[in-house]
Amino acid sequence: MESIIEIDNLFKSYGTIRALNGISLDVKPGEMFGLVGPDGAGKTTTIRILCGLLLADKGNVKLMGRDIVKERKSIQNHIGYLSQRFSLYGDLSVDENIEFFADIHNVKNYNARRDELLDFTRLMPFRDRLADRLSGGMRQKLALACSLIHKPQILFLDEPTTGVDPVSRRDFWKILAGLLKEGITIFMSTPYLDEAERCNRVAMMNNGEVIALDMPGKIKESMNKKVIELVCDPIRTAYDIIKNKTGYEAQMFGDRINIVLDDIEKDYKIIQELLVAAGVQITDIRPVTPSLENVFIHLIK
Repeated sequence: MESIIEIDNLFKSYGTIRALNGISLDVKPGEMFGLVGPDGAGKTTTIRILCGLLLADKGNVKLMGRDIVKERKSIQNHIGYLSQRFSLYGDLSVDENIEFFADIHNVKNYNARRDELLDFTRLMPFRDRLADRLSGGMRQKLALACSLIHKPQILFLDEPTTGVDPVSRRDFWKILAGLLKEGITIFMSTPYLDEAERCNRVAMMNNGEVIALDMPGKIKESMNKKVIELVCDPIRTAYDIIKNKTGYEAQMFGDRINIVLDDIEKDYKIIQELLVAAGVQITDIRPVTPSLENVFIHLIK
């Protein structure tokens, strides 16, 4: 299958800071592709280059088989872009914002499409409300509707659910699932590794480089380590002991600690002895499937 997005050896620097350090990847039509990584990993820079909003220092980008530098205008007619700070007009209503973006994209007779999007995003009851008076989740759904008014082939989403409440976040993902059924290719960045699990494929980024690229399940399988989940009290003491007195990777999640081991039976005995000696009470231990977060931190280290 031909790739709808092709990135080849992309470099970008801001002064002395290298944002992208030779990344290469491709995306198939109809895929939901996730860029995952911490702030400063290069996710936003990548998306802005793909949308033709930023020039790379070196490398090539093709969308739908066309060069983004040479055919930027024609490509932009076929893509939608939802940035981290999407500019809605607060003094315009929901309807008027969509109308404005329809005009920008030269979309005629957009009323049916607008109603379809309002229904799709569940914003129909709020169509007369000013954008400034919408909740964070509703504003994000309106921004999505605006970016879809011209029926793009590819939708770029830059951390679309950051700062959105859990219920709106769930709604947003249902909407994205509906878009995939329509055949739209979705290329998104997210700092949330649980969201990345929903993507067909994921590229993990750190310091401007892709450190893993595959289906989420395959990335987790590649770790070749065991993970145990430990519930104990006091948890902070236990975490500090594991981190400072052993060579094992540990991550704290609320009231439990995930520990990456080579051999559960042998390695756990070492940890258990240290914790018991320090007066830590262990209430539960169980093996768990490595998460993308486990893998990501393991790869960085």
